[in-house]
Amino acid sequence: MPDHDHAPKARGTAFLLSGIGLGALLIAALFTHGFGLLGGGAVAAREAPALVHDGERILIPQDSPLRSRLVVAPASIQSIDVKLVLPGIVESNPAHTSAVLTPLAGRIMELKVALGDRVARGQALAVIDSPDLAQAFDDNDKAADAFELTRRSLQRQEGQFKLGAASERDLDQARSDHAQAQAEYTRTRARLKVIGADPAEHSRLLVVRAPLSGSVTALSAVAGNMVNDPTQALMTVADLSSVWVTALVPEKDVAAVARGQAAEVNFAAYPDRYLHGKVLFVSDVVEPDTRRNKLRIEFPNVDHALKPNMFATVSLHGGLQRRVVLPSSALLMNNDRTSVFVATAAWTFERRTVEPALEEGGWVVIRSGLAGGESVVVKGGILLND
Repeated sequence: MPDHDHAPKARGTAFLLSGIGLGALLIAALFTHGFGLLGGGAVAAREAPALVHDGERILIPQDSPLRSRLVVAPASIQSIDVKLVLPGIVESNPAHTSAVLTPLAGRIMELKVALGDRVARGQALAVIDSPDLAQAFDDNDKAADAFELTRRSLQRQEGQFKLGAASERDLDQARSDHAQAQAEYTRTRARLKVIGADPAEHSRLLVVRAPLSGSVTALSAVAGNMVNDPTQALMTVADLSSVWVTALVPEKDVAAVARGQAAEVNFAAYPDRYLHGKVLFVSDVVEPDTRRNKLRIEFPNVDHALKPNMFATVSLHGGLQRRVVLPSSALLMNNDRTSVFVATAAWTFERRTVEPALEEGGWVVIRSGLAGGESVVVKGGILLND
């Protein structure tokens, strides 16, 4: 009995001692590691943010780590040789390009050239059998015969008139008939000349000849085809000994181009070849579909290396101009716009959209949106980007 009475007391005393031991260990841990174990979330919440948004402004607190990672510098103004880089294309000179037409309808009997052939002025291009040409030859034959007949009749009347065997009235009639026959004969020969036919040609076929020397750049005729519309071009011949490079100028840059301006042209086909010339023509009309203005530069092309529809890059030099310049590291892409961060006060920044003009050697010329001397984040601006 006595042993059973003392057992619960021993167990209670052991539990109390163990609880006192755990409490002592906890207190010792708190003193050793600090009270942050109990309030770690509160301490973290009290840490200062790296940046603060105040409407459109971004503020960098004094103890922010961003202050050591951002580089701010004033936008400089430099004398820049402004260069406008434009896309271009090689074109044939319209003044040296001719559509080859047939003066009469008919069937193409023979085609003497192929697409891309080079031809000389007056060279035969096609042979056509034309009923209208046959009629023109018949009219000329009749006119020639009537002219000869009235000529001989006039000679007889003049001889008889000298002998007194013919009246003056008969002589006048002979002279009138001869004059009318001569006029008709002149007309029929002129008609054949306009057509391009030779009255002495026995084949009586229409020969279409090259109006100028050049290359056949388009061909729409096939031997055996009927030509029913004389206004339909059989082919196109272009003299490519000189060509145009046509550049497309954005509407916003129209004021920066002028006739006589120096230009440098490079071609995708010849990356190491640069041609220098002057602007020959600036269009007075902006293209309604592209909102671009056309300018043209003419180049000699004796070796025919420049071919129509080749792509080109045209650089126009506008001379030295004072422009705002920034390092390319300052520019940030924001959707489809280019922007920079401008300092409006000490460690206070605002995003501003700018329009870059050109980039060269790690520097960017700013067309608009920024004034010289304004402080800009030139390094680390990506850290301020949303």
